Amino acid sequence: MKLGRQLQLAAWACVALMCSIPAAEARSHGARVRSDEPNLRSSAVLVLDQTNSSVLYSRRADVAAPIASITKLVTALVVADAGLPLDEPIQLTSEDRILGKGASSRLTLGTTLTRGDLIHLALMSSENRAAHALGRNYPGGLPAFVRAMNAKAQSLGMTSSHFVDPAGLSSDNVASAEDLSKLVLAAAANPTIREFSTDPGYAVPVGRRKLEFRNTNALVSNPNWDIIVQKTGYIREAGRCLVMQAKIQDRSVVIVLMNSVGKNTRVADAVRVRRWMESRLNITARNDRV
Repeated sequence: MKLGRQLQLAAWACVALMCSIPAAEARSHGARVRSDEPNLRSSAVLVLDQTNSSVLYSRRADVAAPIASITKLVTALVVADAGLPLDEPIQLTSEDRILGKGASSRLTLGTTLTRGDLIHLALMSSENRAAHALGRNYPGGLPAFVRAMNAKAQSLGMTSSHFVDPAGLSSDNVASAEDLSKLVLAAAANPTIREFSTDPGYAVPVGRRKLEFRNTNALVSNPNWDIIVQKTGYIREAGRCLVMQAKIQDRSVVIVLMNSVGKNTRVADAVRVRRWMESRLNITARNDRV
């Protein structure tokens, strides 16, 4: 009996230790984690149940911060609003040579793709030159495009937002988690953005060969997830970001994760949010049956 009691105490000690690790990491972001909250590593979080327009979880959701390539959702919405033809060919030029840390691209200058292809790659694989070329080929050029981005954000009620480039490489592109939840809902209302952002892979013709691209969000290929729209983002100032709308137990849920620590943490946080939600819903269902 005494040995059994010792083993039980040891087991509980192990559980307590494992639970304390994510809580400690969350506190490093200045957040206090309660037992009924998800243990998330993102510094700003918003989880919104669109089914009844209720906020399920919020942390620093009203604080504006850099959003990196989440910007590309605004870029896609501005192009869509302009009604520009998706089959129009656009050539990447030296003007699309974006410099600076994080300004990566697999598209060589001189490549010609359709506007639809550029939107597809910008949303799915976060192609920076594709996003820049979309802004440059807007009526009035890049300055007019940036003005349209800020006007679009204001029309959506994104009151803490500001944009200076269509790719999201500038840390001056900022928004709050509350702003981004509005952006996700607007993007989800566009069938093209929904399709392109959740495509697991896409190939475009470059010269005589096809260049394969993959989605930057591994969850879109996970059969356990039903993702309606999504976008990832990363620059050093923004950390790892992820926004998406997904179905969780027949509920439409918007998840905004900003400044996640670690390469895979934003995806892990999304999984934690889902498990936390499912646990809450299961408890509610059991209580309803009592």
